[in-house]
Amino acid sequence: MLDESPPSPADFLHAPVPDPVALDDLDPLGPERFFNRELSWLAFNWRVLEEASNPRVPLLERLRFLSISAANLDEFTTVRVAGLRELARAGNTTPAADGRSPAEQLVLIDGDARKLLESQQEVWKTLCRQMHDAGIRILSPEDLSSDDRAAMADHFLRAVFPILSPLAIDPAHPFPFIPNEGFALAVELRRRADGRVLRALLPIPAQIDRFIRLPDAGDGTVRFLPLESLLLLQIGRLFAGYDLAGHLAFRVLRDSDLEVEEEAEDLVREFETALKRRRRGEIVRLKVTANAPDALLDEVLEEIGITDAEVVQVDGMIGLANLKELVLDDFPHLLWPSFTPRVPERVLDHDGDMFAAIRSKDMLLHHPYETFDMVNRFLAQAAIDPDVVAIKQTLYRTSRDSPIVASLCAAAEAGKTVTALVELKARFDEAANIRQSRRLERAGAHVVYGFTQYKTHAKISTVVRREGGRLVTYSHFGTGNYHPITARIYTDLSLFTCAPALGRDATKVFNYVSGYAPPDGLENLSISPSSLKDHLLRSIAAEVDHVRAGRPGVIWAKMNSLIEPDVIDALYVAGRAGVRVDLVVRGICGLRPGVEGLSPNIRVKSIVGRFLEHSRIVCFGNGGGLPSKKARVYISSADWMGRNLNRRVETLVECVNPTVKAQIVDQIMAANMADLAQSWVLQPCGEWVRADVADLDNPFSCHRFFMENPSLSGRGSAGAGDAPTLTHSVG
Repeated sequence: MLDESPPSPADFLHAPVPDPVALDDLDPLGPERFFNRELSWLAFNWRVLEEASNPRVPLLERLRFLSISAANLDEFTTVRVAGLRELARAGNTTPAADGRSPAEQLVLIDGDARKLLESQQEVWKTLCRQMHDAGIRILSPEDLSSDDRAAMADHFLRAVFPILSPLAIDPAHPFPFIPNEGFALAVELRRRADGRVLRALLPIPAQIDRFIRLPDAGDGTVRFLPLESLLLLQIGRLFAGYDLAGHLAFRVLRDSDLEVEEEAEDLVREFETALKRRRRGEIVRLKVTANAPDALLDEVLEEIGITDAEVVQVDGMIGLANLKELVLDDFPHLLWPSFTPRVPERVLDHDGDMFAAIRSKDMLLHHPYETFDMVNRFLAQAAIDPDVVAIKQTLYRTSRDSPIVASLCAAAEAGKTVTALVELKARFDEAANIRQSRRLERAGAHVVYGFTQYKTHAKISTVVRREGGRLVTYSHFGTGNYHPITARIYTDLSLFTCAPALGRDATKVFNYVSGYAPPDGLENLSISPSSLKDHLLRSIAAEVDHVRAGRPGVIWAKMNSLIEPDVIDALYVAGRAGVRVDLVVRGICGLRPGVEGLSPNIRVKSIVGRFLEHSRIVCFGNGGGLPSKKARVYISSADWMGRNLNRRVETLVECVNPTVKAQIVDQIMAANMADLAQSWVLQPCGEWVRADVADLDNPFSCHRFFMENPSLSGRGSAGAGDAPTLTHSVG
């Protein structure tokens, strides 16, 4: 018997658009038509934290989600909160798009962030109990046997003691500087001889693991002791003749935004100086253990020089981001089932020759489901191919031992012309990018740093090859970074093509960034800051024209963030005109969907699961609806944010190959629209509601679908005749 129950509201592929909701107090022309950016980001991090409590997620993966939520909140504090605080202190009252001033935003952020911190601790306590039952135990000093204490004393002397620097706190010893994300113990000691009180500080080096694994107890359990507990156990070795009278742990978060002089003559040197300033930025937040001795806490706060408003007392463990150390391979049954990315059949058909595979037809790879090694292989083959004469490459973020940088260096050393566009302003990767640029320069590559006022965020690689007496340009356009580590968990797209028009477009973009010559006559490409936003607005308006002409108007889009006011207003106009707009927005969303008189026909969902949704896609029905062969389909490096559309160099690439278009529309976007297992739906009031899958044995998961089914454009001789429907295995 067929299940005739209506589809879930989270199934945008099959469920009808719900009737719009009337919000009586909302002015469709007022600032309340937008959700606040910062509060929307916090809502996203709440969704991440919710995965740490999701019973469908393996236990240690839940622990990983908790760690990610904690790390996310730290970065948000050091960048976004720090920036708003500076504006508020300067008396800036300029409202955000939602009408709130910096000071008003800070009040709301502080309240929500403190609740989030409390919830993180509650989740940690629950996970700790479940880990204990599963054989992973976090011990306190009281749990240690005499053998354990001896083993920990030996570990302390060998691996900890040599790099510790205990520091007295008194007039003769100025309070030391604690860097951003620095973790320390403050202790109050009493001398046995005369009862004299000594206060001291133990900065905890970041180079030491936070959790120390104890020797096997023989019962199959794995046991850990937190580093701070070990230090307290060994306090007598650090302060001979003293007893511990009280202690507290604290962690410092500092302003981590960078300010760089736009006219700096040597941009690399200026960034190196700015990175040192970041380490010493103003303290934005101090987290301290709850129930600390009052006198000791007061002295720490006075020495550091912050107010009570910037202090959070934590009833639990400080530094939950370190919990990622406990995601152990020893317990595979507590992790996601192993997954090996596929090598596209088309590449195998050509014996691994990337250039031959690309010549046969445009190829779109969907990472991490198709291996990112194909991108590495593309450049590695170019480096040793005698017919390759030139390589150009953007580098926004990459790994420390990047195989891509190694290939570029090898190509330069082999005498090929190599141009590397390194973006120094990639937040928190600035130092790594400086190191990579020095390495490339030593190999003989031309290193370009782009614009001082714009970040170059576009993901482009070109290889120029001699073939039959002519030059052929092979291009790669990506939605994500050239980073082989993050490519294992980020969902992104890689388009490989030797289409002459896209090769010309890519070359013009490189010439623009290296020589500041505005690109003229782009054929299949739009770029920020000059044409991308206008192209989006025109394409949205074209769907309105289709509706007015009696044809269907449909927009599907997927991105990380949506907050650009002009684009949101254009989508509102489209929704009111009858265009159906379905959006997959992983993180920040300033658009208020499903409101009568403002945003009828607009739906927004967020997918949070095993992989981090990172690809940027937009599909316009072009008068044929969606899915449709008439659709105009684009991939992009840009989110729909002001910074991406107005202050960065970004790309929007139209995909014209029919198989690539079908892969994006019928597979990737359709599966995202149909997902239930990991979907949250944004309500008109701003609440995110998780899809109700409690009664479903096998709710559709786009992540599982992609893991189990090959992508259309990589099929090669296997053909697309067995192209899968939107189903996946059970369990």
